[in-house]
Amino acid sequence: MKPVLLLLIMMMSMAAELWAQTTLRIRGSDTLGAKLVPQLAEAFKKQGHKVSFDIAAEGSSTTFTNLASGTAEIGMSSRKVKADERALIRSKGALLHEYELAWDMICIVINKNNPINDLSKKQILQIFAGDIKDWSEVGGTPGPVSIYTRNTSSGTYRDFIAMAMKGREYGAQSQKMAGNEQIASEVGSNMNGIGYVGLAYAQSKDIKIITIGGAEPKVSKMKQYPYARPTYFYTCGEPTGTTKEFIDFCLSGAGEAIVAKVGFIPLTLAK
Repeated sequence: MKPVLLLLIMMMSMAAELWAQTTLRIRGSDTLGAKLVPQLAEAFKKQGHKVSFDIAAEGSSTTFTNLASGTAEIGMSSRKVKADERALIRSKGALLHEYELAWDMICIVINKNNPINDLSKKQILQIFAGDIKDWSEVGGTPGPVSIYTRNTSSGTYRDFIAMAMKGREYGAQSQKMAGNEQIASEVGSNMNGIGYVGLAYAQSKDIKIITIGGAEPKVSKMKQYPYARPTYFYTCGEPTGTTKEFIDFCLSGAGEAIVAKVGFIPLTLAK
């Protein structure tokens, strides 16, 4: 075969392969999108699926605006969809489909050098609402409490208000962070810091988890832990093709093994 013809065939083959590759756009939760979903995506590709992933983890609220505008095939959310978000999807002539992906625990973390090891649910509420302003008020070393929370586009931001703060808002001095890793970093560098992160981020450097009224964020004790919650995938309409294949993979035994490895709780253990 002539070299020029061989080169032409090779180029056509490469072009066909690129054309056949699908791009799957996934938008939403930082809790899911910073670690878990990228690892699920890599494992899915290793199975031989010709797909590239475009993942943006900017907060659960962006899940539904992206699905509504057609800029995502899958939305990631660390909280359940709200009524107005479901209505937004319906206004586009589609129905929202929900898939429970894994369970998570919102862990309260403090600097590793802070002597506190346990706080009650009431103390957690009072700290994050700004009522308790100094660590000496809860038996700690005197010093002003520095509160780190997620930003308002985060599902965890609102889940924590509902689960831990009885609907109260955060204290005026609280500092809003873009993601779990940023909170862990700030708390790890601030002796007086306190914040919350997902279970997969709770082993970061220079922080430690505190128990809540003696309850630990462990898989075996999930039902006793007050800040455990499900996480979700959402699609605009019934998923098909590669979108459906990826969701099915994430919910399979192979997907659950990755869920557990990353630090989330597989559905089979959460039920």
